[in-house]
Amino acid sequence: MLRLSVPLRLALARLTLPGMVAAAFGTMLLGKADTVLVERARMALADILAPVHAVLSEPIGAARAAIEEVQHLIALRSENARLREENERLRRWQAAALALEAENASLRRMTGFVPDPQPSYRTVRVVADAGGTYARAVLLRTGPELQPVRGQVAMDERGLAGRITEVGSRSARVLLVTDLNSRIPVVLEGSGARAVMAGTNGPRPRLQHWPEGTRPVEGQRVVTLGDATTVPGGLPVGVVRWTESGAAEVELFARLDRLDMLRVFELGLSGILPPEAVARPQPRPRR
Repeated sequence: MLRLSVPLRLALARLTLPGMVAAAFGTMLLGKADTVLVERARMALADILAPVHAVLSEPIGAARAAIEEVQHLIALRSENARLREENERLRRWQAAALALEAENASLRRMTGFVPDPQPSYRTVRVVADAGGTYARAVLLRTGPELQPVRGQVAMDERGLAGRITEVGSRSARVLLVTDLNSRIPVVLEGSGARAVMAGTNGPRPRLQHWPEGTRPVEGQRVVTLGDATTVPGGLPVGVVRWTESGAAEVELFARLDRLDMLRVFELGLSGILPPEAVARPQPRPRR
């Protein structure tokens, strides 16, 4: 092995950088002077390296395709498991629904069940966010063709929004269910437990006064409890959500922050007559 002396190695080390700089400048000058020669040299080098790139790209592409296939299979497996679980859950719901349908039919045959009257509704435009006495209320434009009654419920296309509290000749005020003064009787689907949904002036009203032993369940659906006068039963309200502090709240279906149109429900009960329509007894003539 050839050994160089220390002074020679130092001299070569000092000349390496200037030599590389000189070679670079020389290459640049050669490229400027003879572009055809440089282009031929570049293409010759590309022709030499092209097979190498082709050989190296095949295993890389195969490995990438294999990784994508494995990821696809993993995603399909998880999706298949989710679909199986959902299918099983739907079978359980179907069985429960069929059982309840049979039980309901049997009870109707035994008791001569009289169904509730079908409520009708009118769609009314929201014209303003009403202020005044209530913190959460909206104003409806009614007109002479619609004469709402205090206590009737109003809902958007998704769920219950509030109840009518004030009525004028061309407008009506709806107290939203989130207002502190709002109290709506509701039913928890599944358990059938009754409760009161009270407004808090926040985005979610709270559940109160449910029976002992029927604690609301997270995600349980909440519907209205019909009072046979102005509130139809079974209108969708929201789902139960428990807070970190242990309070049962209702996540509303209705979008109270973007109310444009509301549906005012009418039960149309002809048996409830105003006082002026009740016949007064006539005094008996004296003999």
